[in-house]
Amino acid sequence: MVKEPSQPPLLSIVVPVYGVEAYLYQCLESIRADIPAGDADAVELVAVDDASPDRCGEMLRSYAAGRSGIRTVHLSTNVGLGLARNAGLEVATGRYVWFVDSDDWLPPGTVPAVLDRLRQHEPDVLMLDHLRVHDDGRREVDASSHLLRGVSGVVRLADQPQLLRVQHTAWNKVVRRAFMDELELRFYPGWYEDIPFSHPLLIGAEKISVLDRVCYLYRQGRQGAITSTRSGRHFDAFDQYERLMEWVRSRYPDEHLHAELFQLMVNHYLVVVGNDDRLHPHLRRAFFERVAEHYRRYQPAGGYPMPGGVAGLKHRLVGRNDYVAYAALRQAHRVAGRLRRPSAGAASPAGGSDDRSSGDDGGAGDRAEGNRREDALVGRGAA
Repeated sequence: MVKEPSQPPLLSIVVPVYGVEAYLYQCLESIRADIPAGDADAVELVAVDDASPDRCGEMLRSYAAGRSGIRTVHLSTNVGLGLARNAGLEVATGRYVWFVDSDDWLPPGTVPAVLDRLRQHEPDVLMLDHLRVHDDGRREVDASSHLLRGVSGVVRLADQPQLLRVQHTAWNKVVRRAFMDELELRFYPGWYEDIPFSHPLLIGAEKISVLDRVCYLYRQGRQGAITSTRSGRHFDAFDQYERLMEWVRSRYPDEHLHAELFQLMVNHYLVVVGNDDRLHPHLRRAFFERVAEHYRRYQPAGGYPMPGGVAGLKHRLVGRNDYVAYAALRQAHRVAGRLRRPSAGAASPAGGSDDRSSGDDGGAGDRAEGNRREDALVGRGAA
């Protein structure tokens, strides 16, 4: 039973939960323990049990018992990350909403800093920085974090266009609920659900604030994450980009914006098609051909900022729908990566400059680095 506060909270933190028994308590505690005593009524926690097959549902019931400011939703069937977020949004009452994934957690001091910035700037979107945390405890700065530096006050995307290239996830943004409703944004089913959600927030916002502070710890290497799961469901990305492009066409038909999004879309597709951890080899040609079809459908009439080097060559091969040449280039790149690899016992460097620019992985030993670069471009997607 939730005791209703005298007035709606400033912030609702929505946490979809599925198969994270080992991490759930750390996530919830990092939120609850960080709420200042004087702001107990300013924050509510909404946890959604997405019919989790482990003990997560039981853990949520136990955690919510006797604690104020916690709402729990228990779904009877599994609906996936995006729709579970929607279910939490339906019961959230805060003026702002923040979607936090249940295998991640917040560093101390985050909630007070977020509340202070929301009160100070009253933005449509508050963007946050994060660190990647590996199984061995190593913490790593994200490849797109530098794009958040030096952004002061309240801005629009037109003022700071590089913000469109910050990792496009839901969890690195706190969003004004009424603004989200104005844009008619909700999450769609399927993997890569952040694609038609995250970009429109920045495109439509009149007031963007950037909190240049690490506010989120993003767990790496968890079994079941889509970045390490081979599946035909990676084809869901095409539906999600079609939704994004249609939304932009109908609401913000700007040629420059279309060109920027087109390049990001093709970069993303090239990351997926080149990653052994995502696509089984027998699916790679079919995925490439779908990429080529989207290239033809959405290619801007006035051109777009073509990347240089190997990345640009891959773009051109997609434009020609030349899978044979792409496969040969990919294989040559992987062989070169193996030849560059140092002898056993030496530290393994990241790939060369072409490897970074393409976002493609090299040999098997380069996959983790390939995934790191990849997430900077495409976001986390569904769990």
